[in-house]
Amino acid sequence: MCGRFALVTPPAALRQLVEFVNLPNIEPRYNITPGQRVSLIRGEHETRLDPVQWGLVPGWARADYMSRPGARPQINARAETVQTKPSFKNAFRRRRALLPADGFYEWERKSGQPYLIRQVDSQPFFMAAIWDVWAGPDGSQAEGCAVVTVEASENLAHIHHRMPAMIAPADASDWLSAPESDAPALQSLLTPADVGDLVDTPVSKRVNKRDAEGANLWQETEPVKAAEQLDLF
Repeated sequence: MCGRFALVTPPAALRQLVEFVNLPNIEPRYNITPGQRVSLIRGEHETRLDPVQWGLVPGWARADYMSRPGARPQINARAETVQTKPSFKNAFRRRRALLPADGFYEWERKSGQPYLIRQVDSQPFFMAAIWDVWAGPDGSQAEGCAVVTVEASENLAHIHHRMPAMIAPADASDWLSAPESDAPALQSLLTPADVGDLVDTPVSKRVNKRDAEGANLWQETEPVKAAEQLDLF
């Protein structure tokens, strides 16, 4: 899964890797959590970097959807079923996007130790995402996104068995704009990162707190041994 990530690279630098027409002012964020606004690269008539909520409710859902027991926006979509699952298939066909990040966090299940996962060269990367628009009970339009996940790379599987699918800048245009008839080609882009491309660093459990923020969250720490209760959301 992907339940937390960070984005500190400014839009001007991101635009050198994947082109978009606007240049919004975005503050560095070291602990982005589900339900918050995120910066999403998407293209309809033009490719833009727009704020949307992290958490997708399918556009076909009724206005009372979120009032039902157990209903919640989906923050992740499995690559294996994103083309067929009712909650995601329309978004996959028509509303694919990129979620830029400088790192994401995963928690080792047995110990509860959080790890910051970044590229070896510390460069930003682009997570595959989908988005949709849902009409809420007051008639307002809510735009939300989900990160597409894949099986973890071999070198990360000891932490968690899933990771975000990452789209290389060279493939960004295809992912954003290819027609749904190219589904096999799109599916081929949803693969784990190559072993050696990413590095994991144990960091403080302060990142477990939704309101924790700041560059000190990236400070390396000694990994814990004992299992502890997680409170991520």
